[in-house]
Amino acid sequence: MDGRRGLSVAGQTAALVVALVFAVIAAGLGAAYLQARRAVTDESTAQVLAVARSVAAEPDVVAGAAAGDPRGSLQALGEGVRAATGTDFVVIMSPAGIRYSHPNPAQVGRRFVGHIEAAQAGGTVVEDYVGTLGPSRRAVVPVLQGDRVVGLVAVGLRKEAVNARLAGELPPLLVAGAAAGLLAAVGTTLIARRVRRQTRGLRAAELQTMHDHHDAVLHSVSEGLVLVDPEGRVRLANDEARRLLGLDADPRGREVAELGLAPALVGAMTDADVREDDLHVTGARVLVLNKARAQRDGADLGAVVTIRDRTDLEELTGELGATRSLAEALRSQAHESGNRLHTMVSLIELGHPERAVEFATGELARAQTLTDRVVEGVDDPVVSALLLGKAAEAHERGVDLVLDPALRWPAGVAAPRDLVTVVGNLVDNALDAVLPQAGERRVELAARDLGDRVELVVADTGPGIPAEVRDRVLERGFSTKARDGSGAGRGIGLALVRETVERLGGSLVIGDPPGARVTVTLPVTGEGS
Repeated sequence: MDGRRGLSVAGQTAALVVALVFAVIAAGLGAAYLQARRAVTDESTAQVLAVARSVAAEPDVVAGAAAGDPRGSLQALGEGVRAATGTDFVVIMSPAGIRYSHPNPAQVGRRFVGHIEAAQAGGTVVEDYVGTLGPSRRAVVPVLQGDRVVGLVAVGLRKEAVNARLAGELPPLLVAGAAAGLLAAVGTTLIARRVRRQTRGLRAAELQTMHDHHDAVLHSVSEGLVLVDPEGRVRLANDEARRLLGLDADPRGREVAELGLAPALVGAMTDADVREDDLHVTGARVLVLNKARAQRDGADLGAVVTIRDRTDLEELTGELGATRSLAEALRSQAHESGNRLHTMVSLIELGHPERAVEFATGELARAQTLTDRVVEGVDDPVVSALLLGKAAEAHERGVDLVLDPALRWPAGVAAPRDLVTVVGNLVDNALDAVLPQAGERRVELAARDLGDRVELVVADTGPGIPAEVRDRVLERGFSTKARDGSGAGRGIGLALVRETVERLGGSLVIGDPPGARVTVTLPVTGEGS
């Protein structure tokens, strides 16, 4: 910002409005003056014509003019009419223009000063002319006896009188102009205050610079930014937000509900809650949403929503989870193998080699049966590693993870990250549900290949999910598990499973207690093959 601030946008607006308004007022006053001047001129013309024709039609005037005014009576008659009508002169004359009457008696008998040719021919003369009384507006008409012109009558108003009438019309015009100017000044002041308040008193160059900088920042940041007004309409969405949400057109002015987003995402963007690191699955992406309310001077401006892409991170996390599960399985197997080895060595040292061989072959058969069942029934290596890891984890935690002998999981069901999300969360929830149980702790997993889709069933011997909360357990943040004080990880797993299944075009059904039974059906897309 330089030191030469100049006029702000409000000041420039006010100056332009004032200049425009006063130019309009000046033009209006000029037009009104010309109209008033024409009206006064037309009124004066009508007056002198009416008086002239009235005098020319008087019988005494006709008779006197025809006789040449032998008794001089027309002077008194003309002066009487002049006094009665408020005109400046009434001149009765011969057809040749010799005056029979005049306001100045010394002019009687002299020739009329002005144009009378048209009146001599039976017509009418209307003109502005400088006569013996000065400039005047006058009318000259013939005095007719039958078809013969026997005289002429001239009636006039001096220009000073006409101008005096015009001057009488000016005060109302000036008052109207002053009132209009006052109203314009008040209106301009109000407009300037409003514009100054809306533009924060900034100059046009400052506003342009601010807009350019903000626009550059909005389009260059790596996070998606969406501004949503209190009515749920999008006021701004930068390029990254449009990319992450899969929006082809500019969504400004449209309601969030009309953008074709997942219902959970629409609710998160439009409700009154403040959200922090809220996970959402939409299209082929995993998004992290944060939302804060925007206020200024106590007024609710809506919400500021930021969106980050966690798709790659979730994919790596899923693959890491599968790797960890396999590593955990190997660790558990190594731990148990060590225990079994010590047991066999001890049996041999104690002189029971046949018992050692029986123990060793039994453990090997059990482990090999589980591995063979997974390898034969599951064509997806990610799911194979995940199930082996979960089996080892369950065994270490004292839970019996039972795989259906008819287990069949084809390749190409979904992307690895989606498989880890669905299968991993369902098994983890089942393990968590049976751990507090004092009796039997068992988790059963079955999968059937139905050709164009696969059906996964995860059941446990836990307390189950009551019907009254069956819909709510699929909502983010809701959990039937006891809080540990931090609330970390609660109410996310099943919500992610539901969103992933819906995105993949599958279905999820929760069965009735006792125990929980979750059935997921997914289409075979070939994506994971």
